[in-house]
Amino acid sequence: MTTRVESGLGLPSARWNDLDGAARRGLLERPISTNQSEVDATVRSLIDEVRANGDEALRALTRRFDGVEIDGLEVSPSEFDEADRSVSGEIKTAMAEARQRLLAWHRAGMAEEFQIDTAQGVTCGRILRGIRRVGLYVPSGSAPLPSTALMLGVPASLADCGEVILCTPPRFDGRAHPTVLIAASLCGIHRVFKVGGAQAIAAMAFGTATIPACDKLFGPGNSFVTSAKQQVSTMPGGPAIDLPAGPSEVLVIAGADASPAFVAADLLAQAEHGPDSQVVLLTDAPGLIESVLRDLESQIETLPRAEIARKALHHARLIEVENLDAAIAISNDYAPEHLILHLREPDRCLPQIRAAGSVFLGELTPESLGDYGSGTNHVLPTNGAARAASGVSVASFQNSISVQSVSRLGLEAIGPGAITLARAEGLEAHARAVVQRLESRS
Repeated sequence: MTTRVESGLGLPSARWNDLDGAARRGLLERPISTNQSEVDATVRSLIDEVRANGDEALRALTRRFDGVEIDGLEVSPSEFDEADRSVSGEIKTAMAEARQRLLAWHRAGMAEEFQIDTAQGVTCGRILRGIRRVGLYVPSGSAPLPSTALMLGVPASLADCGEVILCTPPRFDGRAHPTVLIAASLCGIHRVFKVGGAQAIAAMAFGTATIPACDKLFGPGNSFVTSAKQQVSTMPGGPAIDLPAGPSEVLVIAGADASPAFVAADLLAQAEHGPDSQVVLLTDAPGLIESVLRDLESQIETLPRAEIARKALHHARLIEVENLDAAIAISNDYAPEHLILHLREPDRCLPQIRAAGSVFLGELTPESLGDYGSGTNHVLPTNGAARAASGVSVASFQNSISVQSVSRLGLEAIGPGAITLARAEGLEAHARAVVQRLESRS
């Protein structure tokens, strides 16, 4: 692979046209955990422990991983009240405003029930029902994520689920982070449990004396949480899951007029998520990469999470392409979680975008706004899953159920065709179920 190492950060850049097929594929590979088999084995033992010992296992694992002794796993009403008193009015207002925008966007995209006559006497329709019980996971490791509680809680409330519960890791003082509790309350979620990690996923998947088993689980997390979600979803009696949300990622397509400072800021915004995050820059502008690198060097020095961002930048990809069409083709192959178009006329490129979790158009639309309440949902497919998967929506929390009703006239109209097709498939019992009704006098 032909690369040029630029800047004190040691970030390699590459010219796409200088690379062969194997080198191009290698350049777009996501960071791969070298100990995934160990993670999976550890998670399986945690799931087994929770299934065998329930709440007792959750308390023991909380002591082990969080260093906290928890008596009551469920957040009490007084803890909700204390959170309300401790969180500033400014933060609560920002959350409430973000919730309103989320409600507006999710309402606009909701599916609708319908009913049509597909033939004379044949009525078919669709009804929508909220999933009976869903479990939301809100991480709170190196940083609390109340925004995730809003992103999951808002569509769940619109879907009219029977029950919504939430798990989040306890802080050092044994309490849930107050901002997460405020976000949960805004979404009408009042059953919150102070449990984190793979053990929280296991508890919501199969239930304990305190935490009820859920039909579907939602929310991002680290490699242990992701592994737990994937494993429980394949076990007998286990829940469905939203998607295996892995490390955060962004791909930026920038033209000659893009601001290097803005591009660098967007790359760092994703890099600070975690050391396994990936950021990619594609540009057809000679010299832009060098300018972005200089801004990365200056901006990273002032970040509180600079060390995390530096580790993530080891996976960065800065690529010079021949033209914007090539950049879009590469992006569609990569299928990023977040796609930012730092272009003068980004809307013109939108029809060519085939695979992305969420798209951000123009230099005044940083991905951060999507994280905190532009209105779209930030729980999105990662690791290339955007080729065929979509982010969380109200439909994620609903069952779509088809309904049909047939009169005597309708039976006579479509019955013979059904008999023909059933017999063509060698399913005589299917055919006779229709024949008997056609021959009946009722």
